[in-house]
Amino acid sequence: MEKHHSPQLREMGIVVLMVLCLSTTMPTSISEQQEGGGAEELVSSQPRKWQDRVIEVKGGPESVIWIVQLSDLHFSVHHPERALDFKKIVGPVLKMINPSLVLITGDLTDGKSKDLLTMKQNEDEWIEYQNVMEDVARRSGLDKSIFYDLRGNHDNFGVPFIGGSFDFFSNYSINGQFGRKGNVNSVTLETGDRKHVFVGLDSTMATGLRGPTNLFGHPTDQLLTQIDSQLSQWDSQKGKSITKISFGHFPLSFSAFSESQKSLRDVFLKHSVSAYLCGHLHTRFGKNLKRHHQSNDNFLSSHKFFQLNIHQEPSENTKNCLFRAPPPKEFWEWEMGDWRKSRAMRIVAVDRGHVSYLDIDFKSGTKKTIVLPTFPLDSRFMLTSSLHQMYGCQHMVPFSFETIRCLVFSVSPITSVVSRIYDTRPGSPLMIMETTMTKFVRDISRGDIYAAAWNYKAFEDPSPERFWLQIEVIDVMGRSTLSELRPFSVNGLSAKISWTWKEFFVMGCQWDALYYPIFWFAVYLILSILLIPKFVLVFSKKQYSYKTFISEKGLINCIAWVLQDLCRVHVAWFGFLGYLIYLLSCPWLIGQVFTDGGNRGYMTRMGWLVKTFNSREKHNYIGSPDIMVVVLPHFFFVVIPSILIAGALAAERSIYKEHFLSLSGKKEDNDSSQENKRSGKYDNHRHRRSQFDFVERKIRKVLLAVCLVIYWKHFMVSINSLFCSMCTICLSKNVCIASHCVTGFASIILLES
Repeated sequence: MEKHHSPQLREMGIVVLMVLCLSTTMPTSISEQQEGGGAEELVSSQPRKWQDRVIEVKGGPESVIWIVQLSDLHFSVHHPERALDFKKIVGPVLKMINPSLVLITGDLTDGKSKDLLTMKQNEDEWIEYQNVMEDVARRSGLDKSIFYDLRGNHDNFGVPFIGGSFDFFSNYSINGQFGRKGNVNSVTLETGDRKHVFVGLDSTMATGLRGPTNLFGHPTDQLLTQIDSQLSQWDSQKGKSITKISFGHFPLSFSAFSESQKSLRDVFLKHSVSAYLCGHLHTRFGKNLKRHHQSNDNFLSSHKFFQLNIHQEPSENTKNCLFRAPPPKEFWEWEMGDWRKSRAMRIVAVDRGHVSYLDIDFKSGTKKTIVLPTFPLDSRFMLTSSLHQMYGCQHMVPFSFETIRCLVFSVSPITSVVSRIYDTRPGSPLMIMETTMTKFVRDISRGDIYAAAWNYKAFEDPSPERFWLQIEVIDVMGRSTLSELRPFSVNGLSAKISWTWKEFFVMGCQWDALYYPIFWFAVYLILSILLIPKFVLVFSKKQYSYKTFISEKGLINCIAWVLQDLCRVHVAWFGFLGYLIYLLSCPWLIGQVFTDGGNRGYMTRMGWLVKTFNSREKHNYIGSPDIMVVVLPHFFFVVIPSILIAGALAAERSIYKEHFLSLSGKKEDNDSSQENKRSGKYDNHRHRRSQFDFVERKIRKVLLAVCLVIYWKHFMVSINSLFCSMCTICLSKNVCIASHCVTGFASIILLES
């Protein structure tokens, strides 16, 4: 039916449109919007506050945004190829990808000497970082303000306080240049129907120690409160859905608890962030450095100390189909590889609330085409409980399920995009679906997203690893690019993958919670080794020796004999006991801990005690649990092995004594009248004893070699602790003598033998 409008109505419509246009271009109040730059940025008429910046993402596709993450650049004056490759590769790749944000999650510079023994800030490396980032921003064509970089532990080596002369991050980093000085900075990417909140956090030490005792993130209660505030900034507003992502340098396994024993994990679970993006661990421990976190209210839960596998099993049924039911409390932690050696880059996409990522390796050179599937999600790394609840409550299944989608970035025009689905139930993958994907077209486009309709209900299956997706892209040059073949599950079931032991070691263990239990376990183990055999030797009639072991063989008798023989060597036994007491109550290291070589500090089992920059105030044991990298190896690789080897040497001495006495007993049985024969036998005995000393005592030689290994290990740990941590550190005489006596006890026993 044709509609007719009066001239008055048309004029009124024109006036309304003019008012709307003016309202989007005039300066407004703090709650209104202002356009600025290429991407529309929502700011207030007050001075710009970078910590709560809002950017309206212009152009299509409206349903998806994507960002780039880089980490652990380690620009070094001794390794110029790192910066050269970054300048050559990253600028053109960012131009091809055209992300809405670029996140650089820490360790921007290396801060190490060529021999790796001195760790402190080097201004030349920071100048190089600043120049390279200027060049990358220029070559990429991106607004430099969308780059967000974070301080890593290497960027904090030997920095006495933030804002001082050695705090080069504040002067040369991108965040520093834009005045983003706070430890928490957030930026919101807003599309037509969704807000995407990115909250970056700097949890490095306020007082930066040198390595190796600067290894952990140290979030304070104030920092956790700020993160909580930034993640909840849009919660009171209705209308648009919100996706929350946080990014930092340290994995949660290497993040300490705050003073009130709260953690980053608690804050992330409270807000059900989709992902926490981090770096720090590089790729030398494995490529599956990912961890799924889920709320567990069980008081006796072991998750405070460790998680056995990548996926955390839910503690209860999280399905809740009530209208506007809160999402399950879960999030993914995705550690990424490093630029230093792996030349790694990550693209993270959020497609209608579905978060996916792609890690790219540039060691073999640049990529002409990059393919990132955005739906269906990889069943190994998706928010399983949220998707399972969404799918289980059928009225909540959104229209986003109705198409297969992917992002394609290419230097050349694309001629064909094809998606293929494989069924693995027959045994070998069998292609069961192949469909051509069409490009989403809009006048202003930030990138290319391709989609293909499918019947998602046909792929419901109780196995999350039955169906696999792969996408092939062909450009005008005829080059074919295949995405990774990956499993998917439309009903939110999770495909299980396992950590290797190295991946579990660095991602599955909460080292802050484990430090003191492991420390006291080592102490009690040493006390048991020393005191129980001594108590039995002094107060029990049952004595263990080589003779009792020969008559009553067994593992217990062997251990008891070895440890009791150690107790009989008083200088070794009392020396070990005194050294343990020293380690529990006295400083381990004393020296200069900052780049400027100023104030001295000392390290105990509880951390470092150092003066602040004004030389009046002292910190309460900073650097804990970071000191575990010195303390625990010393206990387990020096002290305990030294005690056991000393006991073994004492036991070997008793074997030799029994052998010597047996030879002497045979000599006394000879007839005293046969002097010449006795003289001959005595010479023969001396020859056999000499042979036993230098040929037959192989166990003694092996133990001596082990002693040398322990001594060398201790010497290298001492050297690393001296020069890696403090450069010009001077040990006190007592510390030096006490620590080296541990490995010297074995030599004392050798001399007594």
